[in-house]
Amino acid sequence: MKKYVICCLLVVFICSFHVFALTSQMFRRHGGFSLSSDFNYDTFYLDQKIDHFGFQEDGTFKQRYLVADKHWRQPGGPILFYTGNEGDISWFCNNTGFMWDVAGEMQAMLVFAEHRYYGESMPFGPDSYRDSKHLNYLTSEQALADFAVLIQNLKSSRPGAQHSPVIAIGGSYGGMLAAWLRMKYPHVVVGALASSAPIWQFTGMVPCGHFYTIVTQDFAQSGPNCHANIRASWKAIDRLFSTASGRQWLSEELGLCAPFKSQKDLADFKSWLQETWVNLAMVDYPYKADFLQPLPPWPIQAVCKHLRLDSTASDQQLLHGVSQAAKVYYNSTGSSPCLNTSQTATGSLGALGWNYQVRACKARRARRRPSWLRTPRPPLQACTEMVMPMCADGVQDMFEAEEWDFQAFSDECHATFGVRPRANWAASVYGGKDIASHSNIIFSNGGLDPWSSGGVTFNVSDSLVSIVIPEGAHHLDLRHANDLDPPSVRAARVLELGYFWRWIQEAAKAHQTTSTSG
Repeated sequence: MKKYVICCLLVVFICSFHVFALTSQMFRRHGGFSLSSDFNYDTFYLDQKIDHFGFQEDGTFKQRYLVADKHWRQPGGPILFYTGNEGDISWFCNNTGFMWDVAGEMQAMLVFAEHRYYGESMPFGPDSYRDSKHLNYLTSEQALADFAVLIQNLKSSRPGAQHSPVIAIGGSYGGMLAAWLRMKYPHVVVGALASSAPIWQFTGMVPCGHFYTIVTQDFAQSGPNCHANIRASWKAIDRLFSTASGRQWLSEELGLCAPFKSQKDLADFKSWLQETWVNLAMVDYPYKADFLQPLPPWPIQAVCKHLRLDSTASDQQLLHGVSQAAKVYYNSTGSSPCLNTSQTATGSLGALGWNYQVRACKARRARRRPSWLRTPRPPLQACTEMVMPMCADGVQDMFEAEEWDFQAFSDECHATFGVRPRANWAASVYGGKDIASHSNIIFSNGGLDPWSSGGVTFNVSDSLVSIVIPEGAHHLDLRHANDLDPPSVRAARVLELGYFWRWIQEAAKAHQTTSTSG
């Protein structure tokens, strides 16, 4: 895997050498990226149509967006537009340090747009989540239309912004939206940075087990016997759960807030543990961070220190190691009095809307949830428009074997929300792997990020380019620059900025040509 991603990165460097050289000169001339800790912004609201594509529902709602224009050069200065994810936009604003770091050098306006049905942008107010009828307008297509309308409104209402080139930026689901915004509305944004955006994690596009294989590789390279002991832990858990004394021992060992009461708690515990390992792979950053939980540098390495046991270890010894490993994620600060197995992540994320739109709906608690119903954010399967198959075989990965079953998935969605997913809709509406006709999109992916399984990891064309960051976890390049950043992410950011300048120059030339001919 490492050899593969390193080769990808080298290809990007070679193919983009002129961009790299141009940006390196700018980087040296301006003293590099200026680390920003100034998150000052103004909050605005725009009346948006609840339904952009029909005419019977004529209502509107107020979409929240944040603007930071301290460094903006008027007139015509660039606008960096963050395509909001599944949560409160202020949370993403404060976790996308790359935009703040480059704003001064680019003399850019920063805009962070909130996704409908999240944060304060509720189409039906307190009734927005009441039933599937009210949730009907929670789609990526409607959100993209919101973004396009918002950008056009900004350019027409803000003095000096009429001819400002707009670059879409997003990470994870937001990265998918950034790419799709450029594809669907190329007249609105001149380019897009789609970080950790699994736009190919859909039916028939990538193997359903690739995601969990990458998670396993992260653990395998972080410590001896680490992934093998996690694979062995599932049967050890089964054996302990088979007796009341075993459940009591494990409850005490973990320090649970609510002890295991019966055998039926087994499925929930395994789900919680599996989500823990996946979340660790996503946020395996080289420095202390608290994106999902407060974590030490390279948290998987910290986890694997507790899982170095050999094959002679008893079930209790093995699960003691698992317990200590889980506490790296949930209690690295030592401040948590107990572990809550109903929670795997923190942050201002909208779980209910996400479950409806992009995440598989929760299965009933009485039985084991298949792996595709357990994997955490970002984009997973959808109970409506996006279906992202997930499976595990227990051989190439460290999880229990589980096949992808679309019918079972559809039944769970219908039982929970009264809707059924469309297996191939994402490919129909966004083109699947047939995207070569589009232009000016950067797809950046981390070699440690399991979501790279559905990401674009090779150059599709001269202007649909891939940047692979071997030591990068989930959208590491969008985080603030840090002294502990690996060289590959530093290089990736320089490349990304170089493409930004290229797009801005191309837009300026196109505008000049149009003005002259007009």
